[in-house]
Amino acid sequence: MVEPVIVGVDGSAESLAAAEWAAREAVRRERPLRMVHAWNWHLHQRDGAERANAAQRNLARRVLRKASERVRHAVPGVQLTDVQLEGPATEALVKAAQHAELLVLGSRGLSGFTGFLVGSVAMGTVAKATRPVVLVRADEEAEDEHFPADDGEPSTDTGYRDVVLGMDLRDPCDEVIEFAFEAAGQRHARLHVVHAWQAPSAISLGPGDIALMHNPQQGEEWQEFLSAVLQVWRDKYPETEVLETVVEGRAATALARAASPASLLVLGRRMAERPTVPRLGPVTHASVHHVGCPLAVVPHE
Repeated sequence: MVEPVIVGVDGSAESLAAAEWAAREAVRRERPLRMVHAWNWHLHQRDGAERANAAQRNLARRVLRKASERVRHAVPGVQLTDVQLEGPATEALVKAAQHAELLVLGSRGLSGFTGFLVGSVAMGTVAKATRPVVLVRADEEAEDEHFPADDGEPSTDTGYRDVVLGMDLRDPCDEVIEFAFEAAGQRHARLHVVHAWQAPSAISLGPGDIALMHNPQQGEEWQEFLSAVLQVWRDKYPETEVLETVVEGRAATALARAASPASLLVLGRRMAERPTVPRLGPVTHASVHHVGCPLAVVPHE
């Protein structure tokens, strides 16, 4: 069975923008799109429980119908289905994502400088999901994925902006790298791979290692390592142009800067050994709140 792209919708502006983005992504990946709406079953209310549940079902139908109409108008070629999910939203979305190519959620965008306002459902789902999750701003439009036209006006007839991959060379992960190359290839876009490094502090070094604080070759060494790691992927995806950037400084700052003109930022998230304690790493957590383009978080072992 072909795994669909799944998008969570709740009637908000951000979820409708996410639904449109998910529809475009489903077409790019040649996958069906499944829209889901989660609602809680009122089990413990003696009086009016059935009426409350019926109202929830009717609301869910209206939400899904509104989103379906918008998506079919914006992306006519998408293969679309919808379904209601019962239970707490985070748990329902995480469960649904187990059978998805990827899960798409909306987030209220503030600006390119302040990034996302991410609700507890979205944050909890990103932290717990075992499949890639993409966060999309409320004001995201199809033109935002593309370079402007020659006259500077927004356009969907131009090429796609870069896909940016945040690479941690201390722990490069095949699942994350492959996701980024696939995303770039589907868009015929350039893949911009960014690694940020920081010189060790005097506190973290031993008495004989103080010279490492000012090693002028450290950046070149990281650059050579990045090129070596990516070579096998360049060979696997020869049609994808790759730009490599190694910078000294905080990773979150470097990624926010690189992602500002991008169509997609891809980051990895190491899954917790104890599933009851899901968490985001500091770089992913910062990027969730501060990047302006859609953000894909890819879980890995």
